[in-house]
This record gives sequence, structure tokens and C-alpha cells, in this order.
Amino acid sequence: MTTVVKIGGARAVDPAGALADVASLREDGESVAVVHGGSTAVDETLERLGIEPEYVETPSGVVGRFTDEDTMEVFEMVFGHLNTQLVAGLQSQGVDAVGLNGVDGKLLYGPRKSAVRVLEDGTRKIRRGDHSGTIKQVNAELLETLFDDGYTPVASPPMAGKDDDEVVPVNTDADRSAAHIAGAVEATLVLLTDVEGIYADPDDPDTLIESVETGEEWADLEDAAEGFMERKVMAIEEAIEGGAEEVVVADANAGDPILSALSGGGTHVYASALDTADSSEEDSQ
Repeated sequence: MTTVVKIGGARAVDPAGALADVASLREDGESVAVVHGGSTAVDETLERLGIEPEYVETPSGVVGRFTDEDTMEVFEMVFGHLNTQLVAGLQSQGVDAVGLNGVDGKLLYGPRKSAVRVLEDGTRKIRRGDHSGTIKQVNAELLETLFDDGYTPVASPPMAGKDDDEVVPVNTDADRSAAHIAGAVEATLVLLTDVEGIYADPDDPDTLIESVETGEEWADLEDAAEGFMERKVMAIEEAIEGGAEEVVVADANAGDPILSALSGGGTHVYASALDTADSSEEDSQ
């Protein structure tokens, strides 16, 4: 079994439990890849440097970071630091971890988006000078080689962005990076965050959605997702469409967070949910 674990970058997320669980899975002979975020740390560093973090809304309503040249430099610095810290934490647990970003071996590769469509005061505009990209390829062979040799990859953005004839580091979403990696190696994806999972009522933890197996349940999940959970739902869809059989959204701060997620905790979404959703759409056409 192969598991891809995404550790969230929110300040409220303590990675210690997850790192211990990775060690347990490796002791059982399972392959594990870790993907991490770090958006909160990027914002804090930008503010210390006197740079205001900038977020924009797309015409479809998705909010994301606008990454100009200065922000991209900070992004590379902060993510490199976070990656090293997680690798060191796993090494301390006896796990032979290897740090990578998406540029290494073109682990995550796709076109750079230098211009993005945004919505400002109800008006659609084009913003230029962005350093972001869309993942189109994952170097699964690199990951499989590391697994076969007993290593645990710890990966993060930036990705390798194709910009005309050059490859440049560009920003990409960490959840979706994990999703593409999980799909490419046909793994179970565990998205660890600072809540128990996805709630039917985002303000009520007692409404945890535990299992999503049908197209109708998938539609309900999409309707329930708000704010940062919208990106996780996008990641879930991309992971399953890429080849993952199951995605779990669970609490990073729970006891044994990965093991408990794999044992039934959190919100579990199965490939059947998208299969039946696609069938329902075809039947209605």
C-alpha cells in the first residue's frame, strides 16, 4: 500500500503526530510520500519584510494567492526551510527521508501562468506578472525509485513551470500538488488539516461528513465545502481522477492522525462517488 500525506501549513497544525505515524507506516513496510504546505509561514515572512500578502478572487469565486516576483522569492525561501525541518523530523524518527520540491527532477511540471483572470469590485480584469502554474505532469518514476530504495520523499511547491523555452519555479497549491502525486502513484491520499474533516454545516463540527460513496453524496459534499475546503474538494476530485482510490480529510492534531484517518476517522471520499456522479451527468444529457 502507498499513502500520500499532505500536512497543512496552518500555524494551528502540529506535524509531530503525523511524522510519528509516517515512521509507523514505514516500519510496516508501506511506502509513504509526504507533501507539505506553508502559506501561513509565507504570509508571516512577507509581513516581517514589509510586503503585504495579496490574494485575488477568480471569476469562478476561488480565492488564491497572487505571486509576484518578490513573493516568489520569499515563497522559495520559506518552503525550503519548512521542507528541511520536516525531513529532519522524520530522520529523528528513524525514517530515511529525502526533501524535494516540484522543480527537482521536474517532479511537478506544467505551464506557467503569467497572467490570471481576477474579479475586482465586480469587474473582471487580467492581472499580469503572476508566478504560478498548472500541474500537467508528475514524475512518478522518480517517486517509485525512491520508494524502491527505501526512501520517504518529502515534497512541496514550487513546481517546475514551463515558460517558453525555460523552466522556472512557480507557485502551485499544496493540496492539489498532493492530489496529483497521489493520483500518479495510485495511492490513498490523506489531507491533514486543522479540523476533523468536511462538515455539512461548516460552523457545526457535529455535522462531520464521514463517507462519500455516491454521486448524490458527492454533490452534497461540494455544496457543503466553503472557504479553504473548496480547494480540498478540488484536490479530492483531481486525486481520484488521476488514479487514487480514496481520499481522506482529517484532523492533523488528532491522536495518531494518519493511522486514525486510515482506520475510519475524518471524511472519506471513494472513487465510486465520482464514477456515479459522472454516470448521472451522462444519463441526464
